Amino acid sequence: MASVTPFRIAVPDADLEDLRTRLHRTRWPEAECVDDWSQGIPLAYTRDLARYWADEYDWRARETALNRFDQFTTELDGLDIHFIHQRSPRPDAFPLLITHGWPGSVVEFHKVIEPLTERGFDVVCPSLPGYGFSGKPTRTGWGVERIATAWDALMRRLGYERYGAQGGDWGSAVTTQLGRIGGACVAIHLNMPMGAPPKGHTEFSEEELAAIERLEYYRKWDNAYAKQQSTRPQTLGYGLVDSPVGQLAWIVEKFWSWTDNDGHPESVLHRDEMLDNVMLYWLTASGASSARLYWESFSSFGGSKPVRVPTGVASFPREILRSPRSWCESSYHLTHWTTMPRGGHFAAFEQPELFVADVAAFFDGVR
Repeated sequence: MASVTPFRIAVPDADLEDLRTRLHRTRWPEAECVDDWSQGIPLAYTRDLARYWADEYDWRARETALNRFDQFTTELDGLDIHFIHQRSPRPDAFPLLITHGWPGSVVEFHKVIEPLTERGFDVVCPSLPGYGFSGKPTRTGWGVERIATAWDALMRRLGYERYGAQGGDWGSAVTTQLGRIGGACVAIHLNMPMGAPPKGHTEFSEEELAAIERLEYYRKWDNAYAKQQSTRPQTLGYGLVDSPVGQLAWIVEKFWSWTDNDGHPESVLHRDEMLDNVMLYWLTASGASSARLYWESFSSFGGSKPVRVPTGVASFPREILRSPRSWCESSYHLTHWTTMPRGGHFAAFEQPELFVADVAAFFDGVR
């Protein structure tokens, strides 16, 4: 059996000094021609955040905080995968696999791992291939289906013959595929289910019209990143891997666009935790490798085969694509649906208490 090796985050001092030097030497563009975020992340805020990153942000303290979790690496299908594996003190703990998406990382879950273990879950959080401290594929083929197969192998390697899975964004796609596979995965929970209006549907409810309007906005104003990453990830990667401000702007603009905020991302997320997430891309030079998942799988994100295992959904009001329940019923075996009062795309990051309560309530019914 392949080994599972303990892992601790330990970034060399030279990498941190290189980051500061690059930040201080940034070649800045001129300011946007508008007074809002409609042309992208504003210059003044970006400069302030970059200054803070270079001169005040304390990575060593943040590194220590992240290292409070038990972390490991193991080889799956020829690739080294990094993961958090936090066991519950409860003897009847239920295994729960949680998968992040883009532009997220395991940092998204730093506020929910301990509460979930206290609620009786053994929590496993892998870093997607090409993301964070996981290995970077050197050949094509690492799409959603292959990742799901690897995740199932990971859970079995950890000794779990029965487990649940949770995810949003790419984590939703991987988790949905795990639900299709079934077997040891006995139930799934999603915070971004993928659904579409039934064929021939011509009359729409108010909720459906709002979902259609949100989809049209996404297609017109909010999906340029996906088009670039799904067609030319390598070209994009040169800028993201070379420029820390480029990587910061590419990610933080999505925290503004996709969180349930009052017009500014820091009304929901502290700048330190946003930078923690950016650091997992910058330190590991993952700008190109993370984008390649779009090249591999974006055209088939929703899939077609329905999920037969019990499925729970937490529907947050500021989700990128908020599919109504009626659109999801043909794709999932829905047994639990919660319409959340607040929150956006980064559910565990933004609303950890709501997230934990809903995940626990659902899986407590399938233990």
